[in-house]
Amino acid sequence: MTTSTAIRGLWCATLTPLSNDGGVDHARFAAHVHDLFAQGVDGVALFGTTGEGQSFSLEERRGGLDALLAAGIPPARIIVATGCAALPETVVLSRHAVASGCATCLVLPPFFWKGVSDDGLFAWYARVIEGVADPRLRMVLYHIPPVSAVALSVDLVARLAAAFPAIVVGIKDSEGNWAHTAALLERVPQLAVMVGHEPHVPRLLRAGGTGTICGVANIYPALVRALMSPDVTQEDEARLATFIEIAFRQPFLAGFKSMVADRTRDPGWLAVRPPLVPLSEPARRALRTALADAGLPPLAASQER
Repeated sequence: MTTSTAIRGLWCATLTPLSNDGGVDHARFAAHVHDLFAQGVDGVALFGTTGEGQSFSLEERRGGLDALLAAGIPPARIIVATGCAALPETVVLSRHAVASGCATCLVLPPFFWKGVSDDGLFAWYARVIEGVADPRLRMVLYHIPPVSAVALSVDLVARLAAAFPAIVVGIKDSEGNWAHTAALLERVPQLAVMVGHEPHVPRLLRAGGTGTICGVANIYPALVRALMSPDVTQEDEARLATFIEIAFRQPFLAGFKSMVADRTRDPGWLAVRPPLVPLSEPARRALRTALADAGLPPLAASQER
């Protein structure tokens, strides 16, 4: 697999809606994904950081994937985040995804132990691949040290790509450190290099990367799509930067869910899994006002400020 056939384009790291009992709301989940596709998103990544993946059990994560497939979401348009702190659980989720027709798994490193060596991380990823034991598996490594506190060095990525060339096909770099992304593009050009930090999208594509797996697409996919155009303008980049600055004035997951609740006029979207908490009503009003004052597209017609 080369970058000519690897995942590319605009993929949404999708939010995960909750039902009244605190579980995954399968109906809202499917409706959200269908809506993203209608807005031009190429695919979705389930149960990653934006999807609160580490807050859900194995059963909930497998059930969420099963529900989307049952709702007619094409498996080729789904990437499943399967990384867990425990190696056997990562194997279980990855094996289930591949058996369900979703061959591409986004895999965090084990994130509880800090200061681990490249040798230890290589052994962990090798054990995951050997445990899944399915040649259909396609692994996208997930580098997000601001959250995981466990970095994937360029040396490690190159070593994994060389050892498992048919399996390790890409990396999502969500560090927001362009030097690291540039080093990946130089060292492992055979991989699909994607970013989670949306402001880097134009630069990435010019340098040979394949696209983005990002959270902003839950709210404004058109803003991200504009960054992928050969005709991207400074105004396009400024609008995206303005949105990100506003979105991160409060806890971003609660803020993103608040914005989806506004867009859909569905307060059920406000729920987050503890220990996260929803935005207060004053915080929601302040967020809504900031978006409007910045001239960003309204989330819903006649939305009360």
